[in-house]
Amino acid sequence: MHRQCTEHALPVHSRCTYRLLGPFLMAGVQQWTGRTACALQAALRLTNESFASDLGTAVRTVATWHQKPARVPSAEMQQALDTTLERAGEGAKTRFAASLGLVTEPPSPPPDSAAHSLRVAIAVVVDGPNVLVVQRRGEDGAGISWQFPAGMVKPGVSPATVAVRETLAETGVHCAVVRELGSRLHPITNVYCDYLLCEYLAGEAQNVDIVENVGVTWTAKDKLTRFIPAQHIFPPILAALEVPE
Repeated sequence: MHRQCTEHALPVHSRCTYRLLGPFLMAGVQQWTGRTACALQAALRLTNESFASDLGTAVRTVATWHQKPARVPSAEMQQALDTTLERAGEGAKTRFAASLGLVTEPPSPPPDSAAHSLRVAIAVVVDGPNVLVVQRRGEDGAGISWQFPAGMVKPGVSPATVAVRETLAETGVHCAVVRELGSRLHPITNVYCDYLLCEYLAGEAQNVDIVENVGVTWTAKDKLTRFIPAQHIFPPILAALEVPE
């Protein structure tokens, strides 16, 4: 994501009304891989041992999927994974689809869209008491600011999908959208921003996008303003994270 599009800012209200793609759930996963199997495990919130038990396989098989995400399970295991997905609750199915970027919502047109065609989705990813932040790289190669993962929203793609995909692309973290945090025209960059509160699903935070970012880290919510000054954070975000203004 271009750094000029991701100045500090963020919010909370309205409930996210994203929906699962009907054809995806009806047809199921065309071919399971280690990556999609691990995404299902994360959505079900199961340990390696519990997931292996549900599938009737060895714990080392699940561990191998984490180590080799491109590996394709056997035909028998493909069926077992299909069955596990079919039996999953709606919440788990939602998290699974969101972790793969398979959510959609009708895009809400920004005000004066002709003048402000650039649109960005910003992900506020939380894991219990912690929130995920990235350090953007300056023109001279030095990190100049801590921000939230963000990505450009292209026509026909929902902000929720962009938030999930960009978080993974920048940090290696799988997340799912919990709710929308509002939208606004950024007062500094003049970019239209959509903010989304997301929950952590799986993955170890690391600096995957070394071109744009210097670092990635989890910080305690009550320490967030040490990274991003409170006056630069959209007030509803502080309310959502229960950070004093």
